[in-house]
Amino acid sequence: MDYEAYKNAYITDPPPESRFLFSGLSGVALLIEDFDSAVDYYQRVLGPPAYVEGRGTRGWRIGSDWLTLLQAKSGAPQNMEVILTTETPEEAERLQHAFIEAGGKGPPPSDQLMYEPVRYCPVRDPFGIDILVISSHKGG
Repeated sequence: MDYEAYKNAYITDPPPESRFLFSGLSGVALLIEDFDSAVDYYQRVLGPPAYVEGRGTRGWRIGSDWLTLLQAKSGAPQNMEVILTTETPEEAERLQHAFIEAGGKGPPPSDQLMYEPVRYCPVRDPFGIDILVISSHKGG
């Protein structure tokens, strides 16, 4: 399906009016039981955290937002997907490769329609969290 057919089939035009004056999301918090191992994994990919609070909170700046790891108690939710957006498709592939190199698993990158044409680079981290790295195809 080309992008125009996709837009016509799935995207509401005109879009519904927002009920609130949102300015964006401030980030995502991941609750992980094996906190020390998770911090080690994310440090190997993203570098040292920019925010450290006590033994149970670490945060990395992702653009203007935050990715935060929190120490979870037993039984934390397991159905989480985090979407990270990069500036270029090549950068999306590079980030996916870094997550896999550090111990994650994922299929080869592909081109998909996800609100717009994107380079789609999924990964599952060692803790069961799905990370979707995407980048818009300019001019798609």
